[in-house]
Amino acid sequence: MRERMAIIEGVRSPIAKAGGKFKNLQAETLGARVVQEAVLRSGLDYNDYDEVIIGNVAQPAHAANVARVIALKAGFSDSTIASTVHRNCASGMEAITTASEKIMAGSGSIYLCGGVESMSNVPLLFGTQMKNFLETLSRAKTFQQKLQTIQHFRPSYLKPIIGLMQGLRDPVSGLMMGSTAEVLAQDFGISREEQDRFALSSHQKAASAQERGIFAEEIVPIVYDFAQGRVMQDDDGIRANQSIEALGKLHPFFDPKNGTVTAGNSSQLSDAGAALTLMSESEAKKRSIEPLGYLSGFAYAGLEPKRMGMGPYYATAKLFKAMGLTLKDIDLIEMNEAFSVQVLANLRAFPSKQYALSHGFDAALGEIDESILNVNGGAVALGHPVGMTGTRLVIHLLKELRRQNRERGLATLCIGGGQVASLFLEVV
Repeated sequence: MRERMAIIEGVRSPIAKAGGKFKNLQAETLGARVVQEAVLRSGLDYNDYDEVIIGNVAQPAHAANVARVIALKAGFSDSTIASTVHRNCASGMEAITTASEKIMAGSGSIYLCGGVESMSNVPLLFGTQMKNFLETLSRAKTFQQKLQTIQHFRPSYLKPIIGLMQGLRDPVSGLMMGSTAEVLAQDFGISREEQDRFALSSHQKAASAQERGIFAEEIVPIVYDFAQGRVMQDDDGIRANQSIEALGKLHPFFDPKNGTVTAGNSSQLSDAGAALTLMSESEAKKRSIEPLGYLSGFAYAGLEPKRMGMGPYYATAKLFKAMGLTLKDIDLIEMNEAFSVQVLANLRAFPSKQYALSHGFDAALGEIDESILNVNGGAVALGHPVGMTGTRLVIHLLKELRRQNRERGLATLCIGGGQVASLFLEVV
């Protein structure tokens, strides 16, 4: 049996709406701040760490291997190695599980793991025609050659390619992530009203948690305007006054004519970072450190890209089979709300014997008790900074298990491109 991994105190930034308060903070700046705080709260010295591993999706061109840039900006020495991992929406989990495997392999003892995303700063790109024009212009040596090249310029060359939209489109199926959600709505007959009501519930639960100071326990405030001394300390995507009427007025975004998926019942585009310290359970005992909790097992799985939202079923089935678990062993579940319909589809599939048998599984997984699912809301209300979300789910689930005096949790999320991750976490 694998040794459990001890997760030492984790932190995150507030989650800011893309294009909002964090729009002028690059990923490495945001990441460095939460990494600094994670090290401080761990009680360890920078030199105790063997490596920094950070999940990131957008991969900023100006900060190649952004984990290394974050590590140095956060105060780690030049001798501390760092690597960036990328598994789309699960990048923040990939950082944790990669460190876990390195510890098991004897490559190191203590790792700083996390995830960061600045969706505000995903760049606009130029197409091939503009690229060719600039290359030709740069090679022109004489004034006459430059003039001839400029004469061939067309304003249409300036039409940008929106990098964020490119990243949210699956290159294999050709579908936007929201279009894959529409596929699930059709597969399971999930109505627009059901999706809107789920979205409303997410906002209501998140607003209640924010009011009770639940999120404040995991958030490190971030200065986002140094000149004016402006600080962000709360997530700003939560709508405490959200209503079913307001949600109902929004037009379908991905299929304007026949669709059901809107901006209101989808996860929000956001900026944020999160970080934690990981070591083996035996290392934590040797150092007399009381962990936040433990990573006791994990599984990744793959499935059809156009139905990527069903991923939580696949990885959870794989995890449960490997560890001899059932839903009865789970006290709390955090399932990322990429889209309302994606969670609703999994809620229908989990107890379905027909779904299990028709998709190559031995038996149904069982019915999820919705009272233990995303008890403080999810990405529909909070936002989904893709590289960071996986780490946030782990931190939040462990803290909530402790608040409720419960023991075992499941953190799971679907991954663009047709993958999924499920992690089994414990606090005992």
